[in-house]
Amino acid sequence: MQSLRPDAVSLPVFDGHNDLLMRLWLSHQDDPASAFLNGPAAGQMDLPRVRQGGFAGGLFAAYVPSAGFAARNAPAVKKNRGVLGCNEIEPTPGRKEALEITLSMIATLLRIEQQSAGAARICRTAADIRHCMQQGAIAMVMHIEGAEALDEDLALLEVLYAAGLRTLGPLWSRPNIFGDGVPFRFPSSPDIGNGLTEAGLRLVRACNAKRIMVDLSHMDEKGFWQTAEISNAPLVASHSNAHALCPQSRNLTDRQLAAIRETHGFVGVNFGTSFLRSDGKKAADATVLDIVRHVDYLIEKVGEDNVGFGSDFDGTTLPPDMKDVAGLPLLVSALRERGYSQPLLEKVCYGNWIRVLEATWGE
Repeated sequence: MQSLRPDAVSLPVFDGHNDLLMRLWLSHQDDPASAFLNGPAAGQMDLPRVRQGGFAGGLFAAYVPSAGFAARNAPAVKKNRGVLGCNEIEPTPGRKEALEITLSMIATLLRIEQQSAGAARICRTAADIRHCMQQGAIAMVMHIEGAEALDEDLALLEVLYAAGLRTLGPLWSRPNIFGDGVPFRFPSSPDIGNGLTEAGLRLVRACNAKRIMVDLSHMDEKGFWQTAEISNAPLVASHSNAHALCPQSRNLTDRQLAAIRETHGFVGVNFGTSFLRSDGKKAADATVLDIVRHVDYLIEKVGEDNVGFGSDFDGTTLPPDMKDVAGLPLLVSALRERGYSQPLLEKVCYGNWIRVLEATWGE
């Protein structure tokens, strides 16, 4: 295998998905903002490593772990779960629990901004993101992954929008009042479940009206096509890969990719080994070249203006040579050695994300 080395000067990366807020909630409940800002934080992200890796910003998800998460992830249980767990549908948390945890995570994001002395800022427009990148501040976009905290009447959506929410995934890989998330299955098509409910269709329309980006990454295939039919915004999957290369239910078929291309939408490549490898395994011999393989394929299918990164930092098992956010220069180097030109690298690393967010938000 070719030996890769990080570039002496790497490009900034705007990334489409991380679970930092969940990791801080699980591991640093006493002072999560300081754990991120000062490090070391448990997991794959904190500000010192963010700076080291050239991470310029991204979508920071408020994600509520499934009911029984801690018990199921004890070492003895994890040892026997197999590829991507047990192929079971994850148990959905109740709304009261989801609301409490979601608000706690959003409060952490607000406190990171407040305590950072300008080093990290919540962005509500594409101009905000560009300004942060020019100033060297971390551009944080508030995102919800799995809308279990929302009420069916969507009153909370108004409050969260006022607080800075600009992107939302109605579903994670479990059912809620808005529809069926696609469960983790391998090998499997994404055609699992009953799609969006009437409440889910109303949520998509409400997000369109407020110009909140709707994230398709955890929708089943029926929900994907329901969204494609009613949405007036670009179709975006923030952290999904190519089903043709890894037949995991969370990945996108060529037909779905064609629909995303048609709307001038976007796909962010997930760095999780289970979504990269053709065998679906969390294997120790995965490398950044597996990420490059999906970037290549998605550019072929979706176009060079519509592909970027959706790492899933702090929410997935990374290739060992990536390890954490500080490893981003290795990926940029791998793409450059693959023959990617400087303009194309700039698109993939940050430009395409900013474009699609600006097209969705209208500002």
